[in-house]
Amino acid sequence: MDEHEEVAMDGHGGRRRTDADEATRLAALVLAGLGVPEADATVQARHLVEADMRGHASHGLRRMTVLAERIRVGLISPAAEPEFTWAASGALVVDGRNGLGPVIAYRAMDLLAARAAETGVAIAAMHRTHHLGMLSPYVEKAAGEGLIAIVLTSTEGLVHPWGGAGALVGTNPLGAGIPAPDGDIILDMSTASVSAGKILDYAARGEALPDGWAVDSAGRPTTDAAAAAHGAISPFGGAKGYALGVTLGALVGALTGTAYGRDVHGTLDTTSSTTKGDILMLIDPSVFGEAPPSTALGDYVEQLRESGVDGAAVTVPGDRARAARAAALRDGFDIGEDVWATLEELAAQVGSRSEGPAA
Repeated sequence: MDEHEEVAMDGHGGRRRTDADEATRLAALVLAGLGVPEADATVQARHLVEADMRGHASHGLRRMTVLAERIRVGLISPAAEPEFTWAASGALVVDGRNGLGPVIAYRAMDLLAARAAETGVAIAAMHRTHHLGMLSPYVEKAAGEGLIAIVLTSTEGLVHPWGGAGALVGTNPLGAGIPAPDGDIILDMSTASVSAGKILDYAARGEALPDGWAVDSAGRPTTDAAAAAHGAISPFGGAKGYALGVTLGALVGALTGTAYGRDVHGTLDTTSSTTKGDILMLIDPSVFGEAPPSTALGDYVEQLRESGVDGAAVTVPGDRARAARAAALRDGFDIGEDVWATLEELAAQVGSRSEGPAA
């Protein structure tokens, strides 16, 4: 397991309440002070804040430390101008030129949306693009525009092969968005059983892991968090999760010409060039004769939500994150005091405490 995945840990210090505007402004100040154009700094900052508002701190502002250091050492080009090339009518090749992932991905999505209106389907294959962060905001944006979206990205090898040893498979997440009445279906899932950050968190507290989370360096199942930190995460769902993770990673690599498994680097550390790839796909249902959102799909979703046993709540993909985000926008959200202190320290270091990009 990569030691740099500790970026995903939630920490053990106190918490402070903030809101989306305040958090975005501070993070954008840091990025602008490191040479990121103001508009791009706000895009990247907002994307990190979105993760914190949805309850996924592993992809939120805690990642600013690594992000800032990668800019400082030249692994991220803060003002990169990506190259967009239409290789076919619905196929967009994106050379991110080592720019910020969300900045490039949102620009690519705008191009795909315009093209999908003509071709029905448009796909972008991206390389030399930094970490995309959470996938749900991308697919949520597309679904809100009446488009079906699929986003794939490859990651560092952190997961063991089913029945094997060694961190040879990425957590290779899948994002998907489908327009639906009363709340779009929004999927954002990893193909690992748990994040490496959680395992390191258990190790720091000296607590035993639940069964099925990880294996040791020899590939044996373990509940010893310290042994797991030197081993690998288990795929979710056993052999099926392993097969899905391998397949998604192979699909991304085959279309983007990027690395696989142990050769994927650059989203967790501050020393390696980014060698992962990303796939964005947008589908315009109206081209196929279906104007979203579908009434039939809405009826089906309601059947799911009303199917709870003995009054239990049943959700569909996207419901919980939507509720968490709405609460965060209304009431603010908690963030680790250590994370906030780090942001303020970074802002002081780059001389960005003065007026910066608005949130």
